[in-house]
Amino acid sequence: MSNSIQRTSVGDFPISQTVTVPASASLVFISGTLPDLADPLAAAGTPAAYGDTEVQTISVFNKLRKILRQQDLDLGDIVQLRVFLVGTEETGGKLDFTGLQAGYTQFFGTTEQPNKPARTALQVVALPLSGALVEVEAIAARTA
Repeated sequence: MSNSIQRTSVGDFPISQTVTVPASASLVFISGTLPDLADPLAAAGTPAAYGDTEVQTISVFNKLRKILRQQDLDLGDIVQLRVFLVGTEETGGKLDFTGLQAGYTQFFGTTEQPNKPARTALQVVALPLSGALVEVEAIAARTA
């Protein structure tokens, strides 16, 4: 068995269908990460204060990058993501998958960072941070 992470994708979609992590790897579990304040002048606890789904997604992945770098890892080491999305008025109460993808594809499956994690995106009623539309938890792998 290989000592490297194996990823399989279908087509151009920016996620891996499967990710195989060798037994020799160490897994790093990152707790749910919420966005930073985007507009301090907006009403507190509102989506306007944190931005739309795309803005919040970018904020969350920038925070995840910082967390991973503290562990000598980076976004390319992520093997699995679970994304929690709150529905928006603009989408009739449904999750904004287009906004998620617009932010997500800036970080995964790019020329600079081609690795794509396995990913699940689900809609939730609310998140612990009032006004947040996006929360992401991650699993990264450190290979020997």
